Amino acid sequence: MNYSRIDLTTEEMLLVNSEVEKKKRNLVVAYLLWFFLGGFGAHRFYFKKTGSALGMLALTVGSIILTVVLIGFVGLFVAGIWALVDAFLMPGWQQREVEAIERETIESLKTRSERQAAF
Repeated sequence: MNYSRIDLTTEEMLLVNSEVEKKKRNLVVAYLLWFFLGGFGAHRFYFKKTGSALGMLALTVGSIILTVVLIGFVGLFVAGIWALVDAFLMPGWQQREVEAIERETIESLKTRSERQAAF
């Protein structure tokens, strides 16, 4: 069954909000990682986007190595644009994460209350 915030009591809503605050990624930390280590994908690792973070890391490291033969500057440019775009995507990542945490917590609460009602 699918539940929403509307179905919650005040106490349940406080619990959901508490879980969200406990589990969500901090956007300030994400932007600090992006600012200082963005080209290496640190902000993506923080948001558990491991595959693309590894791709970004490989692109940057490979490009740094290839700057010796001047080809690497193209890769560094691409990694820079990628990191710049990510700066605008991070709030959406956090919002989707918050929605997922809310859904999981609400489902857990309602499942628990249904079990208690059955006994």
